[in-house]
Amino acid sequence: MNTSRVMGRRALGVVGGAARVASVEVLRKIHDANAASRTSHSLDIVIERMSNGERSAPDACMAGSAEHQLRIFDAIRDFEQRGVSAVALPCFESHLFIDALQQNANIAIVDMIAALFAHIRQRFPLARRVGVVTSPVLWKRRLFAPYGERAGMDVVSIGASGAGALRAACESLIGQGVDVLLPGSTDSALSLRRIGDLAVPLIDSFSVYAHHLLDADFHRPARPFRLGVVGGVGPAATADFMHKVVRNTPAVRDQDHIKVIVEQNPQIPDRTDCLTGKGPDPTLALYATCRKLEDGGANLIAIPCNTAHAFIAPIEARLRIPIVNMMSVTADFLRATFPSVLRIGLLATDGTIASGVYREALEARGLAEVLPPPAMQARVTNAIYGARGVKAGFTSGECVDDIIAAVESLLLQQVEIILLACTELPLLFPQAITVTRHGRTAQFVDPADVLAKSCVEFARGKPLAERKTGWHDKPSVEHAAGALCAD
Repeated sequence: MNTSRVMGRRALGVVGGAARVASVEVLRKIHDANAASRTSHSLDIVIERMSNGERSAPDACMAGSAEHQLRIFDAIRDFEQRGVSAVALPCFESHLFIDALQQNANIAIVDMIAALFAHIRQRFPLARRVGVVTSPVLWKRRLFAPYGERAGMDVVSIGASGAGALRAACESLIGQGVDVLLPGSTDSALSLRRIGDLAVPLIDSFSVYAHHLLDADFHRPARPFRLGVVGGVGPAATADFMHKVVRNTPAVRDQDHIKVIVEQNPQIPDRTDCLTGKGPDPTLALYATCRKLEDGGANLIAIPCNTAHAFIAPIEARLRIPIVNMMSVTADFLRATFPSVLRIGLLATDGTIASGVYREALEARGLAEVLPPPAMQARVTNAIYGARGVKAGFTSGECVDDIIAAVESLLLQQVEIILLACTELPLLFPQAITVTRHGRTAQFVDPADVLAKSCVEFARGKPLAERKTGWHDKPSVEHAAGALCAD
């Protein structure tokens, strides 16, 4: 077995915890168990690295303290970066917060106490009452009771330290009718020989854990859903999209909400500039941002930018996780919510219009895209990109006047539903219905809100494949280039 770096198929990282002598003992037991086994186990052992100034005494951290938790978590993160498959935690005190460690780690943490109770259940199937000799601190924290409940056993524990006290604790537990004794602290687990013979079986905790580590299959733990958001396209729209995700999530407490990773990258080149031949291609920057989200553990990617969807086909083809297509889910929403409506007005950037991403999605569902006249489209562009436009931070005045004028032009074309198909435009119209200067009523649909709802539905277990169409609809930037050439 290699004890310095990762080389084989399986690699086990050993964390010292609050008592490093325990990790040394477990390593010795692993070596002995492997040597005694008829089958040599392919297992690399990786030792926790310790900085020069780090304390190594058993009492370096008070059990379960913030310092203790952070040091163990840093060790696990270091193992992740070194390619370790799983982590051994031969420190009883560290099991006080093992659930929090596992929830925030990307590799398996092999629960020593769970392994001990599983061994008792298998080796002593008639045992119903387990006596645990632990430290006073762990006895007070009732660390072992939940493990016993899950194993269907009654747990009686005593906090003791020192050879004499440990022997007396064991005798006391035997007097209380326990069927088996379990050392539940580093002190008691290392003092088996000093305790001597007893009337009931005494488990060798570190030996059982060592055998379990040799034989166990290391599986990456299931992680809670994580939504990855390509942010910065634009920054205000990203913040607004996050608000929509929160607003559309059924929750009664903070912990009911979705984990979200936002890669805020305002330096992604302007999508419309590229599509209109005025700027660089943003594909690489978008792809790099998506890869960061994927590497960060995202299960799904949302891009709260309509125009960016003209570039996602080659990007998604190289990802292991899907990108929710905002055009597709919006068109599905329109078809289902307004079944009698056939004409959809579009307020969008020149790039989004030129790419045809909405036209294709709408036509695939029997809907027609209706655009403002050229003069009104120029006012839409000014409302978005102008000196007093929404991307410049304005949400009233000239930008609103420009959009209202464009809305009037669409209503004159017998449009009933209007898409606010630039993610900044809903910042100007937070309500779904507005009344124009001429008293006409416009019904707005916000694609970013539809996107947020779709992400929440996916997080709650509704697969994208349940939709008639979904992220498989991949409008391409090549189509946009063709549209520009035709002009």
